[in-house]
Amino acid sequence: MISRIDLRGDALPEGPALRDLLPRADFDVAAALEKVRPICEDVHHRGDAALIDFAERFDGVRLESVRVPAQALTDALEQLDPAVRAALEESIRRARLVHREQRRTTHTTQVVPGGTVTEKWVPVDRVGLYAPGGRSVYPSSVIMNAVPAQEAGVPSIALASPAQAEFGGLPHPTILAACALLGVDEVYAAGGATAVAMFAYGTESCPPANMVTGPGNIWVAAAKRYFTGRIGIDAEAGPTEIAILADSTADPVHIASDLISQAEHDPLAAAVLVTDSTDLADAVEKELEPQVRATKHIDDRIVPALEGRQSAVVLVDGLDEGLRVVDAYGAEHLEIQTADAAAVADRVRNAGAVFVGPWSPVSLGDYAAGSNHVLPTGGCACHSSGLSVQSFLRGIHIVDYTRDALAEVAHHVVTLAEAEDLPAHGAAIKARFDWKVPESK
Repeated sequence: MISRIDLRGDALPEGPALRDLLPRADFDVAAALEKVRPICEDVHHRGDAALIDFAERFDGVRLESVRVPAQALTDALEQLDPAVRAALEESIRRARLVHREQRRTTHTTQVVPGGTVTEKWVPVDRVGLYAPGGRSVYPSSVIMNAVPAQEAGVPSIALASPAQAEFGGLPHPTILAACALLGVDEVYAAGGATAVAMFAYGTESCPPANMVTGPGNIWVAAAKRYFTGRIGIDAEAGPTEIAILADSTADPVHIASDLISQAEHDPLAAAVLVTDSTDLADAVEKELEPQVRATKHIDDRIVPALEGRQSAVVLVDGLDEGLRVVDAYGAEHLEIQTADAAAVADRVRNAGAVFVGPWSPVSLGDYAAGSNHVLPTGGCACHSSGLSVQSFLRGIHIVDYTRDALAEVAHHVVTLAEAEDLPAHGAAIKARFDWKVPESK
């Protein structure tokens, strides 16, 4: 059901050579880019009319309006299962606790007497959030996007999720209920690349946004790439992935269930176990089959994901080698299920989020740990972070120098300007001192 990659015996290669040995899904954003380009430009030129046509084409429903009526949000919350409401409310509460601590404050540094640089943090003016609505419904993604934007102080927040024919062209009611709980009342029935284009260009009903965040399929990723430079994005999210670093102390039942939990997202989802224990590897492989048979989404998601080239059991000589492998892989979600797991987790350098020990599974982080589940995929954890309050903030430097403070450093500025053959830069300094640069004190 899942392949093996044996990296034992020989010294592990460095850098890209090691990454090339590890499993990864095929996810060609560049090829998808050419297909989303005409869709995005149609939204640019025809606005809401294009969105309505694309909803009929892709979602099988003819919309009267792209904007979701406020009453639909109210109705969705009133009709929400009380147990689901309680779970969403607790997820929101925990997310707020964590993200509120990420807020940054203004800080002023006195460089010299009379010369200061202040860094202030300003939220983006408007953000468009995306909640997928294809194979599954993701109210948790509404929370993970909205909470950090709200805690950052973004004044204008809108959300898009695909129209659902089953619900009369509205997004899934649990998505709408989550929006109502969060106080996000600007919601649009738009999916995939069309939603990103709506936020990037704006339409008759939706003002343009400065930034778009949220997970999605390859068409969402391609549209984000298409608009990079026009809008800010969080990341080009690829298929979800879990890597588990485990030794002989790990429970194979836990390992198998966690691999399956990610495989049920998508047939391209990656499930990777890195271990130095062949006994554990054997036990996990044996445990996968009955657990898969006992669950849902078997043939369309889980089995293709586990059997795909993106999933594998990777055998290594020891824990040090295992850490090198998981750092090279840079997993979206990395579980550490070893002896002294906390100490091992502290050595990890590349991961979107790290889950320590047997009682911190990825499923907890997906819903109720308080952490954010919008995380870098495809190895991007080696250079990028998950979504946070900081994602929605811009640092602005405010430079405030007096005449004397400028005079003290003026000769250095002029010297560097001349060294770069930019004499007008130096002249802008000289003009303030009657074209004579005072001697430094």
